[in-house]
Amino acid sequence: MKLTTCMLVFVAAAGLGAVARGGEEASAPSSITVASYYFANYHPGDARNTKMKGEGWCEWELVKAAKPRFPGHQQPKVPLWGYVDESDPKVMAKKIAAAADHGIGASIFDWYYYDDGPFLNNCLDRGYLKAPNNQRVKFGLMWANHDWTDIQPARRVGKHPLLFPGKVTPESFDRICDHVIRDYFLQPSYWRIDGRPYFSFYDLSKLLSNFGSVEATRAALDKFRAKARAAGLPGLHLNAVVWGRTILPGEQKVADPEKLVHDLGFDSVTSYVWIHHAALPKQQTDYDEMRDRYFEYWTKAEAMFGVPYFPNVTMGWDSSPRACQEDEFGNFGYPFTNTIGGNTPERFRKALEMTKQRLLARKNGPRILNINCWNEWTEGSYLEPDTVNGLKYLEAVRDVFGACK
Repeated sequence: MKLTTCMLVFVAAAGLGAVARGGEEASAPSSITVASYYFANYHPGDARNTKMKGEGWCEWELVKAAKPRFPGHQQPKVPLWGYVDESDPKVMAKKIAAAADHGIGASIFDWYYYDDGPFLNNCLDRGYLKAPNNQRVKFGLMWANHDWTDIQPARRVGKHPLLFPGKVTPESFDRICDHVIRDYFLQPSYWRIDGRPYFSFYDLSKLLSNFGSVEATRAALDKFRAKARAAGLPGLHLNAVVWGRTILPGEQKVADPEKLVHDLGFDSVTSYVWIHHAALPKQQTDYDEMRDRYFEYWTKAEAMFGVPYFPNVTMGWDSSPRACQEDEFGNFGYPFTNTIGGNTPERFRKALEMTKQRLLARKNGPRILNINCWNEWTEGSYLEPDTVNGLKYLEAVRDVFGACK
């Protein structure tokens, strides 16, 4: 299947460093696809947010309210484009153009669906899918099947009420499968790997809890694949997000991820953010230190899983905007956590260059990396321009990987 996303083909020959762009196979050894996660909580009018937080609320309110919490802490972050409504097709068209112009070939939406239906879907359904240029950047889904707790903002002391459980019934999972096949996978702009739609699972422990056993979970995934084939698709590319450290309240690690990935028949493994694999020992932990410790995990992951591992490049980490600004700040548990410091555009670019070099050294494809994140403003990891650095993080992606058509 020929992709129209940004596929960067590096020609290796004596004295040659030419870069060609075009419709190469996703699994071609010479191509690299750059994807970026997208967190869709920056639009007013979501029914759940309105009920919980009031008319017009979205996560921009936390961005605006953030304050410096320790010496050298740069808050609040101010978006250069303003506090825009991502469910507006015109706004999303601008984002798509900027992403493509700076080398992002696919957006992986953090996609939410609970027993009682979808959450935060208006950005994708109203914004992206109605943007006239959406085929410039393919879109994929990562089912963010984690518990949604009341942490926006979170108090330091006390429990965070569980609002929407990540565990769903098998009947709900069937509805989810039918929904994504019918409404997303058949879209011409949906991201495919070797012709098969990419669909990722964030929380493997929650996935297992839906069905009660590994065997029942495998049967459900096999049924998902069969549904896709019945719809005329050549199957699915099912991806597992695997992490060794928990972040959000209620997260649990799976006991044997290597065996589980094999037993459930996943096609690939990836990561969401560096701090899932390396602790933050200091209030401002050095960016390069985190990069190097993540790269150590990447080496292990490539040898561990027996399926392709898609590496991650993280722009930063600072979840303090989600913490109640009147409470003492420290490393007390999410969102009161230590941060990543020194994550300059230049250091981010170096991490991208190192990642590209390792991917090009692979003998076989597919060569895919993902970036955290296009717009995790309340976790301090975003490519969208702010008033301090402008477009420098996006320019770093473009300088390393080139622009898309």
